[in-house]
Amino acid sequence: MDDHEDVTLPSGLDLLWGRRERRRRGRKPGLDLETIVSAAIAVADAEGLQAVSMARVAKDLGFTTMSLYRYVENKDELLQLMWNASAEGAPKITGADWRSKIRNWTLAQWQLLLHRRWVLEMPIVTPPAGPNSLAWVEQGLASLAETGLSEGEKFGIVGLLSSYTLGEARMSYEVSQAAARGEPQVDYAAVLRAVVDEATFPALYRAAWSDEIDDAGDGREQESFEYGLERILDGVQALIDART
Repeated sequence: MDDHEDVTLPSGLDLLWGRRERRRRGRKPGLDLETIVSAAIAVADAEGLQAVSMARVAKDLGFTTMSLYRYVENKDELLQLMWNASAEGAPKITGADWRSKIRNWTLAQWQLLLHRRWVLEMPIVTPPAGPNSLAWVEQGLASLAETGLSEGEKFGIVGLLSSYTLGEARMSYEVSQAAARGEPQVDYAAVLRAVVDEATFPALYRAAWSDEIDDAGDGREQESFEYGLERILDGVQALIDART
């Protein structure tokens, strides 16, 4: 099809994909879009996403807030550009087979989110579709190339793994934020033992008193994440076996 150029991209994406001309009138020497995005990321890295504003970024760069609006429409567009920039450097596929490749790809996403925690504070309205984000998706799909699965199945698996990674990282981040605020940690196993009775919740009762869920969230985020990842990959393997 040749009509893809007629698709109207959301604000921010149109700029990233060259569908909207960058403003030239009144441009300031020493200021450009890349500099603005880098400055915004520096603020987010140091103080979190809530500290990012057009005024704050302009101040750090030594320009007026209005100067930034010559390059970026608004804060929402700036966030879109920051998201894309944070995904720069999609990992090369490594591994002997599809499972090791997609595992390493998923772990690379996990490490990125641990490094750039402010990404977890961003509102998720639409799937990331910037050039850098799609470079990650491309690598994920390529790692499944020899599985024999359909393109839709591979795309679904990549989306599932990304959603799982984002969800686990977000939960880990919120727990760490609560700890930083001095809020007491909740021992989930102890809570279950206090409120669950065997007659009403027999399955929960067995789990609570099995000793296998003690301290499940106590510094074991990586172990827990990898356990869930392996179970997802087991499911992918079962799907591959069914297809062959």
